[in-house]
Amino acid sequence: MGEKKQGIYDASTLGRPRMLILGLQHMFAMFGATVLVPALTGLSVSATLLFAGLGTLLFHVLTKGKVPAFLGSSFAFLGGYAAIAPEGDKKLLPYACLGVLCAGALYLVLAALIKAFGQKKVMRFFPPIVTGPIIIAIGLTLSSSAINNCEQSWIVALIAIFVVVVCNIYGKGMIKIVPIILGVIVSYASAVAIGLVDFTHVKEAAWVGLPFKMEDTVIHIFKSPDKSLILTAIITIMPIALATMVEHIGDISAISSTTGKNFIEDPGLHRTLLGDGLATMLASLFGAPANTTYGENTGVLSLTKVYDPKVIRIAAYFAVLLSFSPKVAAVITSIPAATIGGVSIVLYGMISAVGVRNVVENQTDFSKSRNIIIAALILGLAIGINYSSAGAVAFSIGSLKISLSGLAVGALVGIILNAVLPMEEKEYKGLAKDNDLLKEEKGSDK
Repeated sequence: MGEKKQGIYDASTLGRPRMLILGLQHMFAMFGATVLVPALTGLSVSATLLFAGLGTLLFHVLTKGKVPAFLGSSFAFLGGYAAIAPEGDKKLLPYACLGVLCAGALYLVLAALIKAFGQKKVMRFFPPIVTGPIIIAIGLTLSSSAINNCEQSWIVALIAIFVVVVCNIYGKGMIKIVPIILGVIVSYASAVAIGLVDFTHVKEAAWVGLPFKMEDTVIHIFKSPDKSLILTAIITIMPIALATMVEHIGDISAISSTTGKNFIEDPGLHRTLLGDGLATMLASLFGAPANTTYGENTGVLSLTKVYDPKVIRIAAYFAVLLSFSPKVAAVITSIPAATIGGVSIVLYGMISAVGVRNVVENQTDFSKSRNIIIAALILGLAIGINYSSAGAVAFSIGSLKISLSGLAVGALVGIILNAVLPMEEKEYKGLAKDNDLLKEEKGSDK
């Protein structure tokens, strides 16, 4: 992770026009999943775009502009929104957003603890044998949503995949580093040609509009607050942050492995957590979904080898700009799900590939039984629970019902097992050629 990968770390060498196109590509990569969350919860699409952009820019300020991460809508809180505001009840959604705001505050608590006691004490719970399988599971669990989208039209989806693969493998110059946007354009055009795109909403949408309404904000509920509902929302949704913080560490590890820079060390995990938490608090305050570092954009980094954070910030500016234009947002939302699905299959696969590379490059020893058990349970639980009919592990503590995704369960089990399972003496001896090597290895572990 400490060595730089071959890639472009300063995109300004490509020129401004190419940087704009690269930024647009990152925006397309995050768009499908980001707008899906408000579509499922009843939150505002325009507000979602606005605070995804602003949240990303805030994150970059707090991380000294070093981490090429885009913050989009988090799927982890869908259960929380559904529990507090069933069927997207507009009157109840602000209460759910208040719960998410408090969940975001937990990020600040963990960031403060890491700053106070040092991140090494925290990161010893996240060695490659834990983070690698978690990253692999992130990509694999996301793949089901990509397949569901592809099923709407496999022809359109396969066109997107074909264009992405051909451009990335055989393309030259700019074509090689913008395969995603080219895949979207060609696939979208083919969908229009065969009549799969409905432009009704595009025609009806206004050119300019405000991204959010005051009655959708958390501030609005304090005019006549329901204290019982406020408490219920906070207690129900806050625990979800325990899982999303683990996912955050996995995402930052994936970005670090992709770019060859250790962002957990510099600018520091406390800064990335602070940025993610404050971005979530800002978004929820104004009626937008919780934010999270986006795996789709990590996939773009891996595919294009352009690692400059400035490109991500350009994507954030595009998102902010689009949030004030319902017309343009309607055009983008008219992109068929099959197109997004085809592109996403490649991106999600790239995330899993990064996880594999994370394990390989750190020379994780799978001859050790403990390592096999840890990896097996992380992958088995994360993927198995995600693909089960329930899709989550739900349990109650008193009147509080808690629901954990497969990824959260797998990550938590992996972290706990890594902490409690001892390194067996015979495993060291099996690897050591002599007693001196054994002592050296033991000394390096202290």
